[in-house]
Amino acid sequence: MKKKILLLTFILSGFLSAQVSFDAKVSKKQLGINERLRVDFTMNTDGDNFEPPSFENFTVVGGPSQSINNSWINGTRSFSKSYSYFLAPKKRGGFTIGQASIEIEGETYKTLPIKITVTAAIDKPKDPNDPDYIASEKIHLVAEISNTNPFLNEAITVVYKLYVAQNTGVRNWREIDNPRYSDFWSQNIDVKSVNVQEGTYKGEDYRYVVLRKTVLYPQKTGKLSIEPLSLDVTVEVPSQRRDVFGRSFMSTVNRTVSSRNRTIIVKPLPENGKPEDFSGAVGSFDFEVTTNKQSLKATEALEFKVSVSGKGNLKLFRLPRLVLPSALEVYEPKHSEKVNTKATGMQGSINDTYTVVPNYQGSYPIPVVSFSYFDLKTKQYKTINSERLIIEVDEGPKNTVSPNSTPSGLVAENVISPNSNQFSSFKTTTDFQLITTEPFFNSNLFWILLLAPFLFIPFIMLLVKRRMIRALDVTGNKIRKTNRLARKYLSEARKSLGKKEQFYNALERALHNYLKSKLHLETSEFNKDKIEELLLGKNVGSDTLIGFISLLTACELARYTPLSTVDMQNDYKKAGRVINALDKQLN
Repeated sequence: MKKKILLLTFILSGFLSAQVSFDAKVSKKQLGINERLRVDFTMNTDGDNFEPPSFENFTVVGGPSQSINNSWINGTRSFSKSYSYFLAPKKRGGFTIGQASIEIEGETYKTLPIKITVTAAIDKPKDPNDPDYIASEKIHLVAEISNTNPFLNEAITVVYKLYVAQNTGVRNWREIDNPRYSDFWSQNIDVKSVNVQEGTYKGEDYRYVVLRKTVLYPQKTGKLSIEPLSLDVTVEVPSQRRDVFGRSFMSTVNRTVSSRNRTIIVKPLPENGKPEDFSGAVGSFDFEVTTNKQSLKATEALEFKVSVSGKGNLKLFRLPRLVLPSALEVYEPKHSEKVNTKATGMQGSINDTYTVVPNYQGSYPIPVVSFSYFDLKTKQYKTINSERLIIEVDEGPKNTVSPNSTPSGLVAENVISPNSNQFSSFKTTTDFQLITTEPFFNSNLFWILLLAPFLFIPFIMLLVKRRMIRALDVTGNKIRKTNRLARKYLSEARKSLGKKEQFYNALERALHNYLKSKLHLETSEFNKDKIEELLLGKNVGSDTLIGFISLLTACELARYTPLSTVDMQNDYKKAGRVINALDKQLN
């Protein structure tokens, strides 16, 4: 009896240990409006397609940060994975953190809702001997804005500086939350080296370093908010304890610092004098329409290039369309960009290249194309017209019109023959023949239909056997499932063009599932370094590798960066090219 009980206990414990758990935990269920809340979503089995709740009534100031713990203790595997968020309440009251969901082994799991109470602000003690308080007074993160009153689509620069007092040290820092520029097009400028400089903060001498530079183009008018950047900083501050020589001992504390929320007021572009063909270009530009040949034969191809170059919001407006005579066959233009984003804004050129094929010989004047933009220097609209071009088609068929009409003055009439036998041309007798049919029984068709099921039995058995083998092929089924998911999400991305968040979410899932099927890559290994290492080990070309990594980066930055439909179309086409290239190189 004891043996049976022990065996049953062992079986139940093994069953319980194999159960999947997916839970949500919070650092506290009641907090002041000036405090922060940490939420962890933890699972004991790796999963896919994690979906966090909306966090309504909270602002996400940090995260998501992902942590994985995979260990073996006494032959037993222990696995845990968590997604962590840091939240700031927007107002006082009682709120609910909704359900998060994840797919684990084909099943969808959800967490339970959690109720949170937000009270009035809580006073924090100001103890001059407290290292945390000293650190809060000795280190500051500041966001400096080049222009707080720009025009719509005018570039502004945000520079993030970390100020540190003279008698305070900083070991390292880590970004825990990036600002979301939801009403801006944004581009980060690489800070190649961190140099310590001397400066002042509120009239006192400080040292500072430039951590980040970001170029913003406002996409809306009125008051726009620039969210803060948050850092986790290890700070060394002097304590009240001193050594035998009178020098203060240094205390090390971890401090979260944030730049304050900044507001800018965006001016609308003037309506007075706005050209009808104005498409949103703001800056200083040159415009031209060129062709690679002006004389050719019919059915030969030529190219027209519509080009805008200069300084301004080059990626945020459409080029004017080229309108050509109907006798010229025009194909959809190929869009290309050579744009560099510096601290002062975008510089470079954008082009639309049209392939044109004439069908007939002749002389074809090309209509003048105009391009309008708002000049920030003069605060006025300017219009540039292209040069007049004429295309000469020397050889080929002539475009002639052959009218199909009756001579004037003639009227078509119905004519009736005077002969009474006016229907003599129609046959009134038949030559039907009797059709005899053979009996179905014992016919060739009878025996074919009778024996066909027996002939198909071996094929049916072979098909059933193959299906059974396929059902037992766990790895193969997993690969086929991830392939289907990759195609599904890539199709969803195509359908979501123009909807930024849905598009890049579907695109990232497509890339994720594609890698899982090709490289047997688990979710816990889905990071750029691991992907790059595996693809290099498979001898994937550098262009294909760079293209895949850049797509992953675009999916990560999309949540913070406003993007146009043109950018999404380019990323979708790029994803198709990269996946096709990987298919050829990984097979």
